[in-house]
Amino acid sequence: MAKLRKLVSRPATTDASGSVQSSGARPKKRTHNLFEAAAAYVSAGAEDDQDGVDEAATWVSPEALSFGVNELACRAVIALARERDESPNAVARTLLGLPAA
Repeated sequence: MAKLRKLVSRPATTDASGSVQSSGARPKKRTHNLFEAAAAYVSAGAEDDQDGVDEAATWVSPEALSFGVNELACRAVIALARERDESPNAVARTLLGLPAA
């Protein structure tokens, strides 16, 4: 309990990134959210950057990364469909090289 009181009683500061840090504590490695991880993972894959893919895959759990990649894919297909004035299904099939349904 004394350790908890000591940790809680330390004054907090913010670092350059805006993360809250306790005084006297080592700066923590920046954490990434699942959407940042998905964006980095997909863009690294598109650029054939295996090191970037591997790094982004460590930022969040595999389940969270999968969710983020799926959300990114959905948003990208919707944006392209609006831009092309086509259905999301038609855009997705075109992107994957599939024949029109």
